Amino acid sequence: MNIKVSKSRIQGEIFIPGSKSHTIRAIVAALAAKGISTIKNPLVSDDTISCLHAAQKLGAELSEIYENDILVWKIKGTGGKLSNESDEVIDLGNSGTSLRLLTGLAATGDLKICFDGDNSLRGRPMGSLMLALEKLGAKTGASEEGKCPLAVCGPMLGGETTVDGKTSQFVSSLLFAAPLAKKKTEINVININEKPYIELTLGWLDFLGIKYTCNPDLSNFTIRGNQGYKAFEKTIPADFSTATFALAAAAVTGGKLKIYNLDFTDEQGDKEVFDYLERMGMRVEKHDTYVTVYRKGKLYGDVEINLNSTPDALPAMAAISCYAKGKTVLGNVPHARLKETDRITAMTKELKKMGADIVELKDGLVIKGSKLRGAKVDGYNDHRVIMALAIAGMGAAGETIIKNADAISVTYPSFIKDFRKIGANIKLVHNV
Repeated sequence: MNIKVSKSRIQGEIFIPGSKSHTIRAIVAALAAKGISTIKNPLVSDDTISCLHAAQKLGAELSEIYENDILVWKIKGTGGKLSNESDEVIDLGNSGTSLRLLTGLAATGDLKICFDGDNSLRGRPMGSLMLALEKLGAKTGASEEGKCPLAVCGPMLGGETTVDGKTSQFVSSLLFAAPLAKKKTEINVININEKPYIELTLGWLDFLGIKYTCNPDLSNFTIRGNQGYKAFEKTIPADFSTATFALAAAAVTGGKLKIYNLDFTDEQGDKEVFDYLERMGMRVEKHDTYVTVYRKGKLYGDVEINLNSTPDALPAMAAISCYAKGKTVLGNVPHARLKETDRITAMTKELKKMGADIVELKDGLVIKGSKLRGAKVDGYNDHRVIMALAIAGMGAAGETIIKNADAISVTYPSFIKDFRKIGANIKLVHNV
């Protein structure tokens, strides 16, 4: 699939769909819980459906209903006793979050469970998590060291382990699994990145009544063993990572938007992107049910932004920075290289094709304000790269064609439809 974008003027209002991070955590918690959990307003996307199908194969039962036009999933969990009656490899598609969280949960049972995914998922590192689970008593194996396809078998007994926090998903995986271990678990974390996502997981543990202690810097956790998950009811908040692209479109095109559904009290780290853009000249006005974003005059660079807590924002921030006067440094985000693709290299290569003055760093980017022009670019089948290049194209002269854009449905299936409603000149094309 290819996407064609041309210069646009964004204006109006947009409703942000549910959070992918929250939806996947909700599915995993419901799978482990005893009883029927109710999940309201879940995100329906490729990644969340991959997780949902995996949960069903592991023993969960699903029913879907609508309450006042809001989608509701009711999931009957396993009480921590996973099954896999078909004994088949569980395909998680492109979902790294699902792979990491479910690998940890699978380690708590006594069945051998195998996971795989698409080519992108097969490239995602798993070695540190697998070693950490082995230290807690599980057995793991992979066809290639530390990569999918992989197998895991418990039961995880507990004890002390160390995990590399280069991706927060390793830490979150252990945190979800540890309460089901036979005895107390102590987790030591090195190289911590993406702290808000760990805090998001801790928020879920608090909500579910799980007992644990941790250091303020999140470098050490102690979780009591022989705990259980109880059924719950939860409304999924809107996704700040998705809202980043609406904010970016307003910034790049000079439009004014009302963005609905956002809860700035939620733990999601990407709400910081609104602060980043205020530093660059955007106006952000928060109201009870929506936030209004716009700019008067130009965007201003000459700022250094630490993206360690918000690595998913790097592609969008790179696109925005091309339209800011001065030099913008996006730094301390080496883990952006460990996503669906190496996002630092990808954004450097593709924005250069559009005329950007951009330099790749080991842990980020340096970007000077540039006049972008339309070009043929590659989306690398990475949903955030695709959407960021689309935003860049909305401010560029001429037409931008983004190839390898199928993965847009991973997080935001209605991206094109929603953005057309607010003035984006964007459409799918098949022959380029």
